[in-house]
Amino acid sequence: MNFKDLEERMEKTINVLRESLSEIRAGRANPAILNKVTVEYYGVETPINQIAGISVPEARLIVIQPWETSLLKEIEKALIKAELGVHPNNDGRVIRLAFPELNEEKRKEIVKEVKKLSEDAKVSIRAIRRDGIDEQKAKEKSGEISEDDLRTAENEIQKLTDRKTEEIDKLIEQKEKEVMTV
Repeated sequence: MNFKDLEERMEKTINVLRESLSEIRAGRANPAILNKVTVEYYGVETPINQIAGISVPEARLIVIQPWETSLLKEIEKALIKAELGVHPNNDGRVIRLAFPELNEEKRKEIVKEVKKLSEDAKVSIRAIRRDGIDEQKAKEKSGEISEDDLRTAENEIQKLTDRKTEEIDKLIEQKEKEVMTV
């Protein structure tokens, strides 16, 4: 029995979780929080990283240097609209995003958000497991596989689900440490 499709779907779920986690600020400046911020550039919504250089010279500072200085105002507007929790500082050549130190309350809030993302990912994994088991039950019902094959398939699908759930737990544990470390 080949469960490649189920594994790919579960892996996609985990990749979405990874991306979501990378966008969560954990006390350090992380350019990934800019991934979803777009600027209108010649009539097309364009990600900031495609029209500017982005660097992190210090732990809590992101510097955005547009390739065209005429884009400074547009980038600044997009950053304000994105509500990143920091105000952009435009000096006429670059934009600086200075991230304040996170207090304990804010860290706990972020950990709650991380746990919610974790639970959403686990729900998706379980839904994929259910789809796989339903598919195997349908095959058994139509006579394509035996009852023993069904039981074996269910066990294999459960093992796959457990592995992916463990992977989610490890990702979440890492992110929680990152957030709670001062």
